[in-house]
Amino acid sequence: MIATALGVVGVPVLAACGGGGGTTATPSSGEAIATLADLADGVPTVVMAQDTPVVLTRSGDTVTALSGVCTHQGCTVRNDGANLLCPCHGSMFGFDGAVTNGPATEPLPAVAVAVQGGEVVIA
Repeated sequence: MIATALGVVGVPVLAACGGGGGTTATPSSGEAIATLADLADGVPTVVMAQDTPVVLTRSGDTVTALSGVCTHQGCTVRNDGANLLCPCHGSMFGFDGAVTNGPATEPLPAVAVAVQGGEVVIA
């Protein structure tokens, strides 16, 4: 079964400001999280993989993935059209995962994915 949350996901994880950074759980290998048909070319889309947000970006038949968990305090980022935005404390990330505005100081880590038979799976 493919579990996706297409479009923009803005469901933050409750976290108080201060203390350490967010956690970055990694979904299980082999899990199908989307299909190529689910993803618009060039538009980062947040999907859920085992309750973990993952940002998928399609370029033709290739898909790249980033953790959708803000590295500041663990909230779920969303695509605001120009950046990946953390709604909890205002951190912004480029579509490549690089921090463009704090308070986050660490980029969004890559998530290994592969396209198999038209499905995007965790590698």
